[in-house]
Amino acid sequence: MPAGNTRRYIGIMSGTSLDAIDAVLLHLDENGRGHVSGAAAVELPLALREELLALHVPGTNELDRAARASIQLAHLYADAALSVLSEGNFEPAQIAAIGVHGQTIRHQPDAGYTLQLNAPALIAELTGIDVIADFRSRDIAAGGQGAPLVPAFHAGQFASTQTRVVLNLGGIANVTVLEADGSIRGFDTGPANMLMDAWISRHLGRAYDADGQWAHSGRPLPALLKRMLADPWFELPPPKSTGRDDFNLNWLDCQLTATFGEDPGRHPGAADVQATLLQLTAQSIATAIRRHAADTKDVLVCGGGIRNTALMSALREQLPCSVDSTEHHGLPPQWVEAAAFAWLAWCHDTQTPAGLPAVTGARRPTILGCRYLA
Repeated sequence: MPAGNTRRYIGIMSGTSLDAIDAVLLHLDENGRGHVSGAAAVELPLALREELLALHVPGTNELDRAARASIQLAHLYADAALSVLSEGNFEPAQIAAIGVHGQTIRHQPDAGYTLQLNAPALIAELTGIDVIADFRSRDIAAGGQGAPLVPAFHAGQFASTQTRVVLNLGGIANVTVLEADGSIRGFDTGPANMLMDAWISRHLGRAYDADGQWAHSGRPLPALLKRMLADPWFELPPPKSTGRDDFNLNWLDCQLTATFGEDPGRHPGAADVQATLLQLTAQSIATAIRRHAADTKDVLVCGGGIRNTALMSALREQLPCSVDSTEHHGLPPQWVEAAAFAWLAWCHDTQTPAGLPAVTGARRPTILGCRYLA
């Protein structure tokens, strides 16, 4: 561990979008203020990505398949951590711990559980660094949603004298509301990239819609958009969280059938559906911010969705405040979530409660994570 009061942590995140594994080396002072001194991204192999998507629904031999996928992920997580060390010329002994979220394949907080694929003991063995993982289950045990977990980190990095929202555009969209008085709220608003990625993969075989070009080529379908936004989940009050359990291609197919009938020949063009999914993301986010943070002065955006220029344009059209990147506030948008898990590992070490009742709905603040010694 480095001398003085500064500690170094690596945070690793592979999100709902399943596009890559991000790793960030974060220097944190005794107050939890940090700066990034290294980062790396490791692409998920296509076969593993497809297996992770398949494991979101019940299937044959899924316990064995999930265990094998966890082992594959652990090797990739370790590769990402070691890449960050190599980039910065650090040794494992100089890192206090690695914070690893794992890959969510089930999220059912109302049933009392959440499941992230991970093999933290193997990561510790491969890297020679302690690993802190299993960040969600303690909050769920205390009656919370187990998500979102990053609002407390957002507060430390992006607090303002006026009400500010930090918007993460991953597979799911979630917001952190940083009030001028220092209070913090946070919740998921619904799908961000997840449905758009799944739809373009089905029709064009692409992992994502670069710059939103395919969506931009289509025309939104008002009847379909109205039906999707009428899903009861959007009316649930915060705190709330969601994932592929709620929003997936089967859900979308049901919305299409309910809107246009059973005959697929009567369904609209695929590009028009993509344009409508983009509007679903933008409108559900904008509605949530207007409804639950009406005095917001600015929105800082992070996550992979910030690269979708069509989506960012739609958000700017629908939000009555400035919409900017976290890049202009000290942290590149692609590294925010990974940095947050480095910070959550620091919270575990310093016994700082990071499970916030105002965010997750838990009965009390909780200290998150479990430690696996190297």
